[in-house]
Amino acid sequence: MISDGDFIRLSYTAKLEDGTVVDTTDEEVAKEHDIFNENARYGDIYLVVGKGHVLPGLEEDIKGKEVGYKGTVEVPPEKAFGEYNPELKDTFSVNRFKERPEVGQRVRIGDKLGTVERIVGRRVIVDFNHPLAGKKIIFEYEIKEKLEKPEDKIKALFVIHTGIDAKDVKIEDGKAVVEVSSDVYLNQVFLIGRYRAVKEIFEATDVDEIEIVEKFEREHELLKLGEEIKKESEESSEESEEESKDESSE
Repeated sequence: MISDGDFIRLSYTAKLEDGTVVDTTDEEVAKEHDIFNENARYGDIYLVVGKGHVLPGLEEDIKGKEVGYKGTVEVPPEKAFGEYNPELKDTFSVNRFKERPEVGQRVRIGDKLGTVERIVGRRVIVDFNHPLAGKKIIFEYEIKEKLEKPEDKIKALFVIHTGIDAKDVKIEDGKAVVEVSSDVYLNQVFLIGRYRAVKEIFEATDVDEIEIVEKFEREHELLKLGEEIKKESEESSEESEEESKDESSE
């Protein structure tokens, strides 16, 4: 039976009451419903029950279930993205934006993220409610696995907080060595999220030390170098074409 503190792996698809798919762990479903994001990580997700890694309404429904459970839960707004608050709107001059915004565009103002609701002359009205505020969310989900090994829990926490899959985790004499790919230190999400991951690893396991190691693989690095050279070559070719066009027009 799933309870607080358990590490689990699950898949889900989230819909609105009219059947509109708003989120999913399935790449093919995302493409089918035109919500595919090439920067998103698709596949099963991990969560630690009771840590708030998923919406409260979904987390509550997961508790008490068993591994292998498949089901549906309707999550009301107050246990999803909150009730819609009409007062969470503000008006800004169009000069506040680097480029002229468009209705429906997501924009960041200071430390707040909002949606452009209307543009009246040179005034931009931004709604700071979550796009799904006031909506009931229907989750179809399956509990795939309950993680027991500390190595698996460490891998899960790295995915949860950084979006990065650790290549390998080894634990010996209280020390955990987490192997990551060579390019993760260019990823801002990883650089920030690794501290949260480390904090929760110490809370969830008995390890006393954590070492994060970059792994360089010959084939991967040569392939990456080849892609960079190809990109530079294409950019150089485009620049040459533009220069030729300019000279012809003169």
